[in-house]
Amino acid sequence: MTLTKLAFADRLDRLGTETAFSVSLAAAEWASRGNRIFPFHLGDLNLATPANVVAAMDKAIADGKTGYCQAAGIPQLREALADDVGARRGLQYSPANVVVQPGGKPVITKFIQAVMNPGEEVLYPNPGYPIYESQIEYFGGVAKAYRYLPDATGFRIDLDQVRALIGPNTRAIIYNDLQNPIGAESTDAEREAIAALAIEHDLWVLSDEAYFEMRYSGTSSSIASLPGMQERTVILYTFSKKFAMTGWRLGAAIAPAALADVIAKLNTNDESCTTHFVQYAGVEGIRGDQSGTAVMLDTLRTRRDAAVSLLAATPGIDVFTPEATFYLFPDVTDAMASMGITDLAAFAEAALHNTGVSFCTRRHFGRPQPGEQHHYVRFAYSGIELADINEGLTLLQQWIASV
Repeated sequence: MTLTKLAFADRLDRLGTETAFSVSLAAAEWASRGNRIFPFHLGDLNLATPANVVAAMDKAIADGKTGYCQAAGIPQLREALADDVGARRGLQYSPANVVVQPGGKPVITKFIQAVMNPGEEVLYPNPGYPIYESQIEYFGGVAKAYRYLPDATGFRIDLDQVRALIGPNTRAIIYNDLQNPIGAESTDAEREAIAALAIEHDLWVLSDEAYFEMRYSGTSSSIASLPGMQERTVILYTFSKKFAMTGWRLGAAIAPAALADVIAKLNTNDESCTTHFVQYAGVEGIRGDQSGTAVMLDTLRTRRDAAVSLLAATPGIDVFTPEATFYLFPDVTDAMASMGITDLAAFAEAALHNTGVSFCTRRHFGRPQPGEQHHYVRFAYSGIELADINEGLTLLQQWIASV
């Protein structure tokens, strides 16, 4: 007897996942057999949350901040975010523009729900964070991927492709400057071109700025700061990176006030509110001592430089040095060819089993687009110590050279 009423919803067939976690499972399984692992696969941080942030949370709990709070977030945090995000981007925001979230990821989901109807199109970067594609399709939209092209300094958005993808049914574009997984940063001209297209075609923009302050030189710029963009742009803000708070689940949507009201209503329906006492930790992170963040960036810079140096010296690997994020996205095409390996997944598995080095591949960040001929992998250096970077990548270098 078939109980058809107990079937799952059809939309689950359209729901993706964060595929980098599958690499974690493979690495854990290999480690369970007694093998050494060098974890470059998951973009988590093995650095401590700054002590003043932790102390602020402890005080909030002691003060009884353990109940419900406003769906949009406590006033102190909304004000702090409005001041800080605005000042760093040369914009004026008020608390009415800020909706606190349990992490940065919910901003993606709520942006899609708020601005896209079923059947409408949303452009998104590919390779890119896989949740973009997942949420567009889950809510019945048409996910249209735009690509990056390599150049002498890293990668650039294929603006001709973006122009060709925009049609009468296009509703929004997701734009990830300081990009995961490739570490690329837009030039001013590229950012201005995306803004011009958004204005020309009257598109909403989700600007994923998770790594806005995770940079080693220079100053970040936001597409929201360009003329005509603040009123159509939602900024994804997260505490996960800058304050090493990945497990705390704290972020925010910075949005035009009318859209912020919609997102706050979605908060009420989804989770009621973001954890009350955690928000006081966020206030301290923004308003308090910033020395912990500076130390963290120094540590990450040292790791980046070591990883780039070893990868660049490895036969058949081509890698550029990003000025932000904590990811490297080297081209391993020639290395694979020299080893007689044609499948990217097979290369990753062989690297794990022969060296213990675990990393994600391009295929963990969206469906490959037609015409892709080069093979790329992603190394995250945020969760691995410097000594292990040196040991693991030396082993990888020796393995590739010996085959």
